[in-house]
Amino acid sequence: MAGPTPAPHRAVIEHLVRQAVYQRLGRPLPRSGAGANPLVVNVSARHCHLTQEAVEALFGRGHKLTVHKWLYQEGQFAAKETVTLIGPRSRIISNLRILGPCRTLNQVELSYTDGISLGFDLPLRSSGDIKGTLGCMLMGPAGFFEMPDGVIRALRHAHMSPEDANFYGVKAGDMMKLKIGGPCGISLERMLVRVDPSFKLEVHIDTDEGNACNLQPNTPCELLK
Repeated sequence: MAGPTPAPHRAVIEHLVRQAVYQRLGRPLPRSGAGANPLVVNVSARHCHLTQEAVEALFGRGHKLTVHKWLYQEGQFAAKETVTLIGPRSRIISNLRILGPCRTLNQVELSYTDGISLGFDLPLRSSGDIKGTLGCMLMGPAGFFEMPDGVIRALRHAHMSPEDANFYGVKAGDMMKLKIGGPCGISLERMLVRVDPSFKLEVHIDTDEGNACNLQPNTPCELLK
């Protein structure tokens, strides 16, 4: 499903301007800004990934996810559709956003704070690693869908193309560190590296981590090996 080309991310524009200024001055770019691609850091709010089977159980036979907002990674979008998550002792999270397109497994990604609110002891896992994890019930306008597993807190991670991985001297599965500046600056260890030719350079942290450092669009960030 093709969509309109999204406007360039602020970090992309700043990166191009910085390159042009340093080139005009005849000075080399600082190591942290010398890569071909800009580093984008985004907060990944609670969401779920669903199979087509789950979507039809929740929204009706033949239902297809519709685009609400295109995301930074090519072809990924936040859907207009949301669901209600029902946890232990009937505690709920409403308006849980579905991210599309549909996947081959069902997965819910929450923060530790969400887990405390629901009564979940959330395991920290990389996306897709759901064996032995908790399940939940999802409710949509057309019915319910029970997940036997798949509720996790996603391990913070960096999406990279092979070009980006070569620049940083890392490979898929390695761990890096994200240094976040600003008045509430922090360093986040154990940043999982994920590499694919389709990826654009982007780091995902969750809402707890984003709130802890008051991450803003202009907050300086540096990815370190």
